[in-house]
Amino acid sequence: MKDASQYAGRKYVIAGLVVVIALVYVVRLFTIQVLDPSYRLSASNNVLRYVTQYPARGLIYDRRHRLIVSNEAAYDLMVIPSQVEPFDTAALARLTEVDVEEIRQGLEKARRYSRLKASILVKQIPATAYARLAEKMHKFPGFYVQPRTLRHYHRHLAAHMLGYVGEVTEQVIKKDPYYKMGDYIGISGIEHSYEKVLRGRKGVKIYLVDVHNRIKGSYQNGRYDTAAVVGANLVASFDADLQAYGEYLMYNKVGSIVAIEPATGEVLCMVSSPGYDPALLVGRKRQEYFPRLAQDTLKPLFNRAIMASYPPGSTFKVVNALIGLQEQVLHPWNEYSCHGGYYARGVHVGCHIHRSPLNLTEAIQNSCNAYFCNVFRNILDDPKYPSIYQSFENWKHYLLRFGFGHPLGIDLPHELSGYLPDTSYYDRYYHKNGWNSLTLISMAIGQGELGLTPLQMANLAATVANRGHYYTPHVVREIEGSDSLDPRFREMHTVPIDQKYFDVVIEGMDLVVNGAPGSGSTARIAHIPGIRVCGKTGTAQNPHGEDHSIFMAFAPKENPRIAISVYVENGGFGATYAAPIASLMIEKYLADTLTRPWLEEYIRNTDLIHNKDDRKKQK
Repeated sequence: MKDASQYAGRKYVIAGLVVVIALVYVVRLFTIQVLDPSYRLSASNNVLRYVTQYPARGLIYDRRHRLIVSNEAAYDLMVIPSQVEPFDTAALARLTEVDVEEIRQGLEKARRYSRLKASILVKQIPATAYARLAEKMHKFPGFYVQPRTLRHYHRHLAAHMLGYVGEVTEQVIKKDPYYKMGDYIGISGIEHSYEKVLRGRKGVKIYLVDVHNRIKGSYQNGRYDTAAVVGANLVASFDADLQAYGEYLMYNKVGSIVAIEPATGEVLCMVSSPGYDPALLVGRKRQEYFPRLAQDTLKPLFNRAIMASYPPGSTFKVVNALIGLQEQVLHPWNEYSCHGGYYARGVHVGCHIHRSPLNLTEAIQNSCNAYFCNVFRNILDDPKYPSIYQSFENWKHYLLRFGFGHPLGIDLPHELSGYLPDTSYYDRYYHKNGWNSLTLISMAIGQGELGLTPLQMANLAATVANRGHYYTPHVVREIEGSDSLDPRFREMHTVPIDQKYFDVVIEGMDLVVNGAPGSGSTARIAHIPGIRVCGKTGTAQNPHGEDHSIFMAFAPKENPRIAISVYVENGGFGATYAAPIASLMIEKYLADTLTRPWLEEYIRNTDLIHNKDDRKKQK
């Protein structure tokens, strides 16, 4: 049997461990309960009310620093059902400018949610109504007001670029814990793309409340309150006057205008017509007007500038000319004859009557279909490629580098890619090795399977203006407090075509607008005295109605400051409506004066939505 003295030392060791552990717990509890206030705060949650302090959203200015979007005060009427005493429901309804039934239903919903916690009873009470309500709040125990802000538009334009703000959905809340039910978020346009910049940061005020959730005072004299941080201001790239003028010219027309500054990629205007007044989607009005706009058959909420895909028509001849020159299957002096169109193996592509034969610059000037059918077939039948598959992929590679067939990356949501067919598309329709350059001949003149967005067409004009490069188009040029925008907007994108070939094509585009009378220029109506405009008309066939009128251009010829595309659906020839609109827009931006009031009147008074006779003009 072991001697008890052997265990004497162990007894003291165990006792020492117990003392040490006890000391650790005592020190930890002292720290939690006395030194660290966060735990006291957490333990007191059941007697504290956290009231969110909502920041004002950042302001939005146009490129000339003119205020376009600011904020105005609005208020949410909150209710704590347990504190409500009998009140005059009709009086509260009048003061908040809602129906009595809305008050009753809202109160019942709040009771079901919680009798002790606050709920929103009436949203977005305007400041004018709140002024009357504030005087009478003492008559409504259990109610209080939560300040909010709503967007205010100083100029009612650019709705598709600016976008609108709406209440967050449950899906948004699940993805981003910053948002709580009842918060607001940018839904579309700049408001959406720059939401994290514009929204600022919410603050909070903490109040002591009693067991009935009644405020007894500020907790710790506001020691743990946090102030809201207002959102950063933005300087947009668009010119408000130019934007307003574009919307004025597109009145009663369906289509779009996109203008870009070639040297930077900044969007100078983006018109989608029909559009809408952005103020209609602010506050309570949104509940009434959004369904109307969404159900309108003309789709005013649809941003045609970045979401519609159209055949580019004859404007695409510029691209095929550049590719042909680079591939050395076309030379500026090459001439082709045209006798009413292009004929080959039973295929006929019609053309208007003009002098013949023509060289390259003359073919661009006259928009000769036969000439560019020859160019396109020379590209695809180039003997240096083993088959049509290789030559087609090479041709398509050029188009991708021009920015076609994929989104350009503009800082707006929902930009679409347009459409470029691939070889598998034709294999499905014509079987493997069952198609050739003649099968695809409609793409020689920008028809067939091709689809470009108006933004891509304006970007093409900017690329030609820059003699071979472009910058990603963007609608915001400056963020307050930030050194620069996303670096991708400063990155130059080059196309694989020598600059000398752009000079040749630009000469042809110059002749389109500025050629001598009787020389076959297709857009002399776009000529502006004192401003050298280079452009290209297009008339896109439309299986659903009248042809689309298309025009792309840039100006001045040297050191261009604006590149533009105009699409007018069911407008007929490019020179009928698209070219005059582009010309007026260019003159407005570069000269800020208008020397052709008769042309403005002609465009403004044309109604292509309601008056079918106008669609037949000059057909």
